[in-house]
Amino acid sequence: MSNAQWFLLLGALLLARGVTASALTRLPVTPAIIYLAVGLVVGPTLLNVFHFNPLKESALLEVLTEVVVLISLFSAGVKMPVPVSLARWRTPILLATVSMTVTVAMVAAFAFYVLDLPLGAGILLGAILAPTDPVLATDVQIRHPGDRDQLRYTLTCEAGMNDGSAFPFVMLGLGLLGLRDLGEFGLQWVLFDVIWATVAGVAIGVVAGAALAHVAWKLRDESPDHRLMDDFLGLGLIGMVYGLSVLVGAWGFLAVFFAAVALRQTELKLAGASSESPPAPPAVAAEPGLAAAPAECAPPQTVSAGSLVFKEHLERLSEMTLILLLGGTMFFDSWSWRAVGLALFLFVVARPLSVLIGMLGTRSSWPIRGMVGWFGVRGIGSLYYLMYAIQHGIAESLALELIQFTLVVVSLSILAHGTSVKPLMGMFWRHRRSLPAP
Repeated sequence: MSNAQWFLLLGALLLARGVTASALTRLPVTPAIIYLAVGLVVGPTLLNVFHFNPLKESALLEVLTEVVVLISLFSAGVKMPVPVSLARWRTPILLATVSMTVTVAMVAAFAFYVLDLPLGAGILLGAILAPTDPVLATDVQIRHPGDRDQLRYTLTCEAGMNDGSAFPFVMLGLGLLGLRDLGEFGLQWVLFDVIWATVAGVAIGVVAGAALAHVAWKLRDESPDHRLMDDFLGLGLIGMVYGLSVLVGAWGFLAVFFAAVALRQTELKLAGASSESPPAPPAVAAEPGLAAAPAECAPPQTVSAGSLVFKEHLERLSEMTLILLLGGTMFFDSWSWRAVGLALFLFVVARPLSVLIGMLGTRSSWPIRGMVGWFGVRGIGSLYYLMYAIQHGIAESLALELIQFTLVVVSLSILAHGTSVKPLMGMFWRHRRSLPAP
């Protein structure tokens, strides 16, 4: 596909997306399904106008997916409700740790016993597919900084954390494949990949986010006419936090998410507005037909609020581009029964069961547990971990297998979750409204 054809295709998609924005919100499916369909039509599945080879372009795709996930994690972090409390965060933490571990174990077992993969490859595959996606799951995540809905909050907070909590399992899989030193009895893996990288990532994010909030607030307070470019500050925070985390061996995805959380929490505390509730910004308001939860008031000038709309526009653009490329990687024979069986096992068995185990002892209602168990959307994060593994030297034969499994799982997730989100969310909200007031 020539450069001119690429410009024509992307330009046409952008124009079509721009003029049909209102119509798309009324469709019973998500826009990602349309992007995937276009990719499948123009890709090798049908017209074969272009083919994107993820094995040959793994370095490029790793960078692209890495940037998209970072921007999405920042957007998720700044929408977290205020204030932070252990009671509120308990369920997402359990999902990002206990449920994550159970999912990886179940997928690894399926890969080992059914797909006949080595144990290390099975754990690596589990780590690639276990994280829920902060990019493609926007229809079931927090819509705006004031959204206090428990279901949306749980899914958003889980996605923000488990893109980082999956990394230790990626390293474990690579280590069992002989591509990383795990240390005697796995001690190095436990101390550095699990404990140090996690704690350091959270700490770096919290300190950096709070520090930027104090600096920006002080500058605005001392000189009300002093203008700050919130978009640049948000992107700069992402870059500094992620770069520092990589340098010290911490998980950068966790660091960026918690930097965004700390930034917004600190700004609202400085403004003395943590208990107020403003309406949602128009650019990120709830979709028509889906009820929005009450909103909470954010100060009119904060870095977190000022950069959020720009980040969400970047998310939409990058989502369209990457899903188009995803469709362009698929051949007709990519849809093997092994890959489809893995996707069904993940969606119908591993995800729901891991959520039930992770949420044992919580006060979440059974409808919420069921919705969380179904909406474990897989997407851009899985593609990043796949490219990361390829770039760290897995054998080409194994890489091709993992590519096929991952692409089919992500594609089926887009189709299954994208077609069910609006009907199920509508049923969920009708059920909530029918309950008697407490």
